[in-house]
Amino acid sequence: MLSKSTLLKHYKRKDVQDAIITHAHNKEIGVRYDEAFGKRPDALFYAKEVLELALQNVTSFHASEELWDNPLALNSNLSKKELEELRIGWDLLLDIDCKIMEYSKISADLIIRFLRYCGVKDISVKFSGNKGFHIGVPFEAFPKQVGNTLTKDLFPEAPRKIALYIKENIKEELGKRILQSENNDIAAIKAKVHLEQEDVMRFEKNPEGVFVPKLNVDKFLEIDTILLASRHLYRMPYSLHEKSGLVSLPLELEKVLEFSKDQAHPDTVIVPSIIFMNRMVSGESARQLLVQALDFKVKLVEERESVQKEKQYDELVIESPITEEFFPPCMKMMLKGLEDGKKRAVFCLMNFLGKIGWNKQQIEEYLMIWNKEKNREPLREVYIKSQLAHFEPGQRLPPNCDNEAYYQGIGVVCQPNEHCHKFKNPVNYTLTRWKRHLWDKQEEEEKGQRQKKRKKKGEDKIPAAEIPTTEEQR
Repeated sequence: MLSKSTLLKHYKRKDVQDAIITHAHNKEIGVRYDEAFGKRPDALFYAKEVLELALQNVTSFHASEELWDNPLALNSNLSKKELEELRIGWDLLLDIDCKIMEYSKISADLIIRFLRYCGVKDISVKFSGNKGFHIGVPFEAFPKQVGNTLTKDLFPEAPRKIALYIKENIKEELGKRILQSENNDIAAIKAKVHLEQEDVMRFEKNPEGVFVPKLNVDKFLEIDTILLASRHLYRMPYSLHEKSGLVSLPLELEKVLEFSKDQAHPDTVIVPSIIFMNRMVSGESARQLLVQALDFKVKLVEERESVQKEKQYDELVIESPITEEFFPPCMKMMLKGLEDGKKRAVFCLMNFLGKIGWNKQQIEEYLMIWNKEKNREPLREVYIKSQLAHFEPGQRLPPNCDNEAYYQGIGVVCQPNEHCHKFKNPVNYTLTRWKRHLWDKQEEEEKGQRQKKRKKKGEDKIPAAEIPTTEEQR
């Protein structure tokens, strides 16, 4: 927990205040009080506000990816059309998250290189403050219009597609670079990420039809593609991080691989001349990236083949929706209703349900009942319908359990049970419990069938030799 003296010492710095205010222009701001977020919408206009909020125990500052004409006019009941009228743009913000800092640095460096390869000149990078990096491209670097559509109205579809396009194009090289960093020692990677070999390895069929082992970085390194949603917030540059006590520090692109966490200590941090998401751009340098990403067709169904001892196993097939009894504590708590963050809850729930066998109609009916009966101030039904309009069940996972913008960020203070620590995502919890249920059910059925067969053959009687004859034996 950050001490009051640390907060005041850091946020009273004029260079820190100025950098935060510069970044806050046209953005919705969210402030955090250690474990809880303040009321939204909020905005920052004057440097002195930063210190005033620190005096009120605000620990960190967060900004929206979207740019708004008037951030204070936002509210949770606005329709998609009303949001588009308020939105004047959006920034591309990629969040790299991995427990192993060296792997995060490799990923950040590769993304920067790929963006440059695509012709993007206006790239920013900063240490997130804890385990990863944020990479940004300002809206001004994108064209104002693509075809007949204003680029400002392509949110969140365009940044999602860009993120997936980047992720798909760097995955092979990312796996190679991480392996090289460990001298091709898979055991070293397993030990660091605390996963089994079948989790960190995947097998792909080469042109000759032979399955070739590849490093499966998705299991331990996340390039955020699913959290690019309307009014999603990220930690602002020069904001402190509650868990690490470090500063979210902008960096020079060429020095990402040299970064060490001691550079971000609040007592020694130097505010560089680098501006994260600098709006003084070199023309529409991100045009090619946007056009290519929009044309890029990502596989809707990801085929994952696991080979162990040269044996191929089929993926789990869900034939009917998995019911609430198998849901994790976080989802059950969310389903009780919320005061704030209902839109983010809809995003979590629809992707969660879509991954556990629910179809679109079932999800819509379920969310409508939840919204009406569990939330004291329900969302407008048109909002839920708009979110489901282009939704395909099973395409995306919900946010991971440790994602601060969701769950805790919307007041879902989870009370994990003895199983939760084994899983990174709520879907994995549910699928594992459900599979165990099916195995137990199958075992019980097989046991019953064996007993029936024994009974039919007269084998269910206990042999005389096994009947206890003394009180002690009994």
